[in-house]
Amino acid sequence: MAKILIISHRSHASDLLEALQREGICQILDAKDAMVTRDQPEFAASAERPRDIEGVLDRLEKAIGFLSSYITVSKGLAGVLAPRTVIDEQSYNKVVSDRKLLETIEQCEQLEAAIEKTKGRIETLHSTLETLCPWEALQTPVEEISRLRQTNCWAGLLPGRQFEQIEQRLADLGAAVEKVGTAGGKFACLIVCLKEQADQVQKILRSADFEPVGFEPMTGAVADLIKRYSEELNKTETQLHEQYEKAKLLGEKLLDVEILHDHYGNLLNREQAKIAAPATVSTVVLEGWVKEKKYRRLEEIVAGFEATSLTRIEPAEGEEIPVEIENKNVVRPFEMITRLYGMPMHFNVDPTIFLAPFFALFFGICLGDAGYGLITIIAAALLVRKLQGDRKLVWMLGICSIFAVLVGTLTGSWFGDAIQQFIPALDGVRKKLMLFDPFEKPMLLFGISMLLGYAQIMTGLLIAFIHNLRQRDYIAAMCDQLTWLVMLNSIVLFGLSKAGVVTPGVGRFFSMLVMVPAAVIFFFSCRQGGWGGRLGMGAYNLFSSIFYLGDVLSYLRLMGLCMVGAGLAMAMNLMAKMAGKIPYVGIMVAIVVLLIGHGFNLFLAILGAFVHTMRLQFVEFFPKFLVGGGKLFEPLGKKYDHIQLIQTEKIESQNE
Repeated sequence: MAKILIISHRSHASDLLEALQREGICQILDAKDAMVTRDQPEFAASAERPRDIEGVLDRLEKAIGFLSSYITVSKGLAGVLAPRTVIDEQSYNKVVSDRKLLETIEQCEQLEAAIEKTKGRIETLHSTLETLCPWEALQTPVEEISRLRQTNCWAGLLPGRQFEQIEQRLADLGAAVEKVGTAGGKFACLIVCLKEQADQVQKILRSADFEPVGFEPMTGAVADLIKRYSEELNKTETQLHEQYEKAKLLGEKLLDVEILHDHYGNLLNREQAKIAAPATVSTVVLEGWVKEKKYRRLEEIVAGFEATSLTRIEPAEGEEIPVEIENKNVVRPFEMITRLYGMPMHFNVDPTIFLAPFFALFFGICLGDAGYGLITIIAAALLVRKLQGDRKLVWMLGICSIFAVLVGTLTGSWFGDAIQQFIPALDGVRKKLMLFDPFEKPMLLFGISMLLGYAQIMTGLLIAFIHNLRQRDYIAAMCDQLTWLVMLNSIVLFGLSKAGVVTPGVGRFFSMLVMVPAAVIFFFSCRQGGWGGRLGMGAYNLFSSIFYLGDVLSYLRLMGLCMVGAGLAMAMNLMAKMAGKIPYVGIMVAIVVLLIGHGFNLFLAILGAFVHTMRLQFVEFFPKFLVGGGKLFEPLGKKYDHIQLIQTEKIESQNE
């Protein structure tokens, strides 16, 4: 990374930032992170906010949400894999320059408000009609109920199960009860009494769970009211349907609104970068980072603006330098594993190129079936052609599945024992390609897993050793890595001599050699603090050599997943063979069992292979040499949430 400082006149700052954003090569620091602000306190960020752009963006987002609810076209699986619409630059520029699109936003807002108002009115009418229906037989105009002088009259609902008791109690007080209609398990009633008995009647009604019904501000007979409100409900529902049709018609502008949303989103990011940058009354200071290989391109961009200068500066002491990782085509898909772990520090090594072969091989062993590997390769090839956005995961699965085919071929696993069970004529070919059967020689797979684990751990120590040498940190290289490389390999060779693999003389030599790195670890593995603490940590570090055995044993999961996946596949084949003996429908049932069983087993095998292989990298491999916690390089660039913008020439070539 190169640290850069761009000073531009305010009149050119917006255009300059647009050019930088279009190129996407420069990370711009805000005022609180920029070194120039610490050295020159007079430089400060603007306190303003681009509220006008934020307001338009918020309106666009709401308009997209509104229009999306009225679009019924489904893209199916293709829409899931490629949800963003491909747009060429000419169409994009035409849309963003169309000022009439802002009128579409206003139409969306007005129509949405109208629809909500209409829905509210329909809900009110339904509620009103529901209230009036039990009173349809009431011929007295409803406004007359409250106009009695000598008596009080209440309209409401009484529980049907207590009605006779309540009616008798009210009759004892001289009140009259008139049933008008029913509403579920309740009676719609009019209760009338003299004003002198009103308080006592109300007490009885409250104790009986009486639900009063008010007709204000209605006037006229209930039957006429029901007719009037029903007609209004029909008209309102028709009005709502017309509004829905308008919304569907307006939904044809959804793509244009989405393009405009992405445009204003990029504009907002650009303006926020400008506002957050250190500035004076007449200048804007853009401090940031650019990749070394892109520095010349940055010079060309800045040279196109007057009253603008570019200077390369040295990073401040202790300043955190952003990090980006770049690898060749075959290794690049495995960058996602590194990014999941966390970016390495700027002074550290990119682990991707080292983890890629191990990850692919370990994944292949865990999946361990040639048939499953072929299916995954075919699926990955189809997804790569259809999938939008980052395809690293799909590419990585495809590469790893090649190793699964290789491992499955060498161990004779083709959908478990499907060849032996269903296609015995091909068993001879399978055996010729086969190296060994893990179920007959499990200890061979055990040894291979241990050997691969030991090889990766040694690789991690060797990477750290070489990296420290290149950084000229010779003491760390000798005391922290070389000692372990010598001691662990000496212990292994001594053990092999006891097993008769190597001669006893070699074993005796390495049994004495192991004392040298052990002494260095004891005295110099901890090089800070007093000698008491150093020796204590040295003793602990020396004892921790047993942890390396645990690390190596962790790789036995390769053997376990390989054999478990094959075992489940064999079980599915056995179940299918048994189902095939069912009269009449046996073949169909067997096919269903094979498809569902192997599909489920393939899903579990891929998931287990990915998770456990990733765990081996994160827990056993990376800690040997990698220092994580690096700050990701995040250049100012254009982002598109709803569309995929490509050159016009590319679209023409794709159509051809």
